[in-house]
Amino acid sequence: MKKIIFVAGARPNFMKIAPLLRALKHSAAVRPVIVHTGQHYDTNMSAAFFSDLDINQPHYNLEVGSGTHAEQTAAIMTRFEKVCLAEKPAMVVVVGDVNSTIAAGLVAKKCGVCLAHVEAGLRSRDLAMPEEINRMATDAITDLFFTTEPEAKRNLLAEGHADAKIHFVGNVMIDNLLYQLDKVKKRPSSGTAKTIKKLLPAKYLCLTLHRPSNVDNRETFTGIVTALAKASASAPIVFPCHPRTRAKIAAFGLSGKFIESGKTDRKLTSGICLLGPLGYNDFLYLWKDAAAVVTDSGGLQEETTALTIPCITIRNNTERPITVSAGSNVLAGIDPGRIMALIEKVLAGTWKKSSVPKLWDGKASERIAKILIKN
Repeated sequence: MKKIIFVAGARPNFMKIAPLLRALKHSAAVRPVIVHTGQHYDTNMSAAFFSDLDINQPHYNLEVGSGTHAEQTAAIMTRFEKVCLAEKPAMVVVVGDVNSTIAAGLVAKKCGVCLAHVEAGLRSRDLAMPEEINRMATDAITDLFFTTEPEAKRNLLAEGHADAKIHFVGNVMIDNLLYQLDKVKKRPSSGTAKTIKKLLPAKYLCLTLHRPSNVDNRETFTGIVTALAKASASAPIVFPCHPRTRAKIAAFGLSGKFIESGKTDRKLTSGICLLGPLGYNDFLYLWKDAAAVVTDSGGLQEETTALTIPCITIRNNTERPITVSAGSNVLAGIDPGRIMALIEKVLAGTWKKSSVPKLWDGKASERIAKILIKN
């Protein structure tokens, strides 16, 4: 039986390995070993996901915690090397573009282990993004590439990788989305998400913001928040807030522009409602019915595209151009006027009709599983 290590470390990783593990659950050819690096270590952002996404508890938790990019990457490498030496896997599978991705990939290759990268070939062309460096460096040493869109294959071929190593399989994020959406429909949220949703009107928006380029600069973050606060006069905005972003809200004196969810039981007809971090299914329960999602997340750009929900991305570029060409996603940059104008467009009902990309059908993990078993 072939032993394959699947590495997860940050919030998006969990959503990507879950469908792969489900696809291999009954395989007699593969023995999956789950390694959680601990890059995200808050219960609401890591451990709870294993329950939400129907993933077994990891065989290893490296518990690296926070730190600078160098500190975190180095800690993952030194601890993951011990796992590779002990387990002697036939393959290591990494997903996405976080520090865990490149750290585990480097260790795998230095240990002489075949490396597979799920969500390979995506490029933003912005080297100021740590994720772009992680993507490029990981793909430089990868043996098997699994891509979500045709543009990714073109990027990899242009970088000199062999066509035979590149597999266009679709998007495992969408596999997970459709799987969890079915669960949410059968068993709606019973916690904070349900309480807040009862207070919302038919037309509301959901928001996520976490990228350092958006939240670490006082002027940039203040401009974004001010625009959102003005726009929220027309429709309330629900904001499950990353702890780091919440700290910046306090540090920059922006708390007065938000409504704390625990301090209101009135109908939310306007304003930005600030929540704590939510589990995947609880947040899905909220945003699946939103008029639009405002975000700087890569994953949400894809998920909203799959459900044809308007997405306003607070970034100047995207490594997922197919979401823009499909029509669901528009790059707003950080210009307050443009952000407000796009929200107004959504609320006015003039957002153009979008489409779902090829192979975003919930079966990408099955395609990947067949290839992993063969190689």
